[in-house]
Amino acid sequence: MSVIKDNEGVRSPSTLYMAMELGEKTWKLAFATGMAQKPRLREVSARDTDALKAEVGAARQRFGLPSDVAVVSCYEAGRDGFWLHRFLASIAVRNVIVESCSILVDRRQRRAKTDRLDATKLLGMLIRWYQGEANVWSVIEVPSVEDEHARHPHRELQALRREQTGHVNRIKGLLAACGLTIEVRRELPKVLEELRQWDGVPLPKELHQRLLREFERMQVANHQIRQLEQERAERIRTDDTDPGVALVRKLLGLKAIGVNSAWLYVREVFAWRKIKNRRELAALVGLVPTPYQSGEDAREQGISKAGNRRMRAMAVEIAWCWLQFQPHSALSRWYEQRFAHGGRRQRRIGIVALARKLLVALLKYLTTGVLPEGAEVGDWREKIHYTATLS
Repeated sequence: MSVIKDNEGVRSPSTLYMAMELGEKTWKLAFATGMAQKPRLREVSARDTDALKAEVGAARQRFGLPSDVAVVSCYEAGRDGFWLHRFLASIAVRNVIVESCSILVDRRQRRAKTDRLDATKLLGMLIRWYQGEANVWSVIEVPSVEDEHARHPHRELQALRREQTGHVNRIKGLLAACGLTIEVRRELPKVLEELRQWDGVPLPKELHQRLLREFERMQVANHQIRQLEQERAERIRTDDTDPGVALVRKLLGLKAIGVNSAWLYVREVFAWRKIKNRRELAALVGLVPTPYQSGEDAREQGISKAGNRRMRAMAVEIAWCWLQFQPHSALSRWYEQRFAHGGRRQRRIGIVALARKLLVALLKYLTTGVLPEGAEVGDWREKIHYTATLS
């Protein structure tokens, strides 16, 4: 533990550690200056920043620390997001946000779990990490305010598309219960009037009205999807000030990369994350192997599926597209030689490996300008189909 000397030569801790267990209504705080010290536990109302500042000041006094002592804190990533991290930085507190799944827990079937125990455990791990133990947990990189808000459009678009699919499936399911099947299109209200069940009877009034209301909700989702897509397309065409848009255009110049994938890749990772090497990139999207070995038992459990699930799903999807639209590239030839002639399971393993290699190649292309070997390029403008007016 690092120490400082005051005017009288008495040695005192130079760091105040604070761990926070964040709840919906209350926050549990744990303070200490070293591993051997009993934690000071306090509770404040959730999101009460004034009370939080007061508790930090009270902890300094309780441990006899100067007002300018370094304060280090941590909390688990969750619903509260990054605003608290920015607040702590504004009051000169060095904070880290911890990935929850990276914290080891007791594997006993029944284990004690309370906010007090969790805060105390976090506090001990924070002290160990700050003093140099690197493998205690995984720390999340905090985006800037601009980069954080830039992720909302494509995430909202994904949510709306899931909602749209849900409405379509619900309409089809309700009709299937009557022995009917149709394609859900904009003429649905007229089609419902003409539908007849197996005995020639029209749809029941209650079911008919429910289907119309479901269709109206689907139309709202469709309208918002078109609006978001057009706003995104207009920004790609005209915005020359945002570096992220420039990266999107660069990716769109590659065949097999569309607007959805290029925008998601850039906004989720490529525009702001500081990636050190290919292993870190693969771990970020959960495309890393998870071997299991115990004695004579050794097997591979598949990919970890940790990290950004949106990037992982899109990476696998784009890997299939790469095989179709970039058949002469080195990556496609590598897949054909090693996996294409195997069984179904072998091809699935190969496509995950291709997705990982392709992610690394795309990052290298954006940072150094080196094209993936054998890749074909085109004009990104040909992939922007929407006009400036909403249809």
